[in-house]
Amino acid sequence: MLALAVSLASCGGGGGGDSSAGGGTGGDGGGTGQPGVTSVTVQWTAPAARDVVTAGSALTLRAGVLADGVNAADGTVVSFSAATGVSTSALTSSGVATASLTGATPGRQQVQASATVAGRTGSASQTFYLRPAPAPLRVLVPAYFYPTGAGATAWNALAASAQANPNVQMTAILNPANGIFSGPDANITRAATAFANAGGQLVGYVSSSYGTGTRSLASIQANIDNYFTHYGAGLVKGFFIDEMAATTNRLDFYRSIYQYIKAKNPNLIVIGNPGLVPVAGYADVADVLTTFEGKGSTYATYDPRTTSFDWLYGLPNSHQASLVHNVSGCAAMQTAVQSAASARYQAGWIYVTQLEFEPSTGVGNPWAGLPNYWDAFVQTVRATNAGQAMPACS
Repeated sequence: MLALAVSLASCGGGGGGDSSAGGGTGGDGGGTGQPGVTSVTVQWTAPAARDVVTAGSALTLRAGVLADGVNAADGTVVSFSAATGVSTSALTSSGVATASLTGATPGRQQVQASATVAGRTGSASQTFYLRPAPAPLRVLVPAYFYPTGAGATAWNALAASAQANPNVQMTAILNPANGIFSGPDANITRAATAFANAGGQLVGYVSSSYGTGTRSLASIQANIDNYFTHYGAGLVKGFFIDEMAATTNRLDFYRSIYQYIKAKNPNLIVIGNPGLVPVAGYADVADVLTTFEGKGSTYATYDPRTTSFDWLYGLPNSHQASLVHNVSGCAAMQTAVQSAASARYQAGWIYVTQLEFEPSTGVGNPWAGLPNYWDAFVQTVRATNAGQAMPACS
């Protein structure tokens, strides 16, 4: 439940600037105060409109009150009320009233502040988001490169990085023959085993064709079974369900896949890849959702708050992944990693590469190898998790 704990301590400073929610100017109401007042304006100063903050500690709510454009008298009552129905009040000091929000359930929050001066009431509401305390970033590698030649070099680099960075959890997506195979491949087994022995985690690639029926549930279940038959439960710790739909009408199809996997072992991880933010029901048919797959230029403007899918902020970041390609250069990669770790992006799994793909034409393959800044990428994730300065780009 949302709880509002009032702080009545004197908080200096005048009323702050308008939020995007706007300051509210009111009409007649009850109460007493400065005589001859014609308008009362309430202006939110904290948190900022549509801000994303971490739940678990007290969050300051602060609103300024102006009566005819000047600070309301000290001791003016400001009422704070949450959409959940919980409310409380605080007194102004130097035109500002402060309260603390604690115990809120993560997700979208809406709180209204109102004040009455000399029979005039003003109010303003503020919308913001609380997210659960974040887990460290994990690396999710679409390891779609065959382990011979340059591909073998890439798999060796994966294993070496997992060995050298035990504090950075790495998961590689195993993809023999696009997930459709009838027997083991010795090269893949060897590379996958080395990666797992180094501390990495493997999930098997499964195409679902967006639940259109092009791939039947039976064929997908057979693919899942083949991973265990030919590579073993000792290697395969979950599944990456690619080409996942995002709409409500396909949910039952993906629920069946999820239940089939969990019936084998409830500890198996299921990563779904719609490549964008799906409807909220998909949070129940995957343990992790890849809510972004695309170019770095698009990732720079990614913002779940601007969509109807701001429900993401109610999930831990460990339930969300980003796969970002067309990111040229180490500095741009570091920006993408830092963005993923931010409250706004709320990602817990990340992969960034300079390799290119053009969705409009289907040209390119961003998962054909590791990025040319692979080592710097891993060190950037490590530094981000540790709260350290970014490593130098060579």
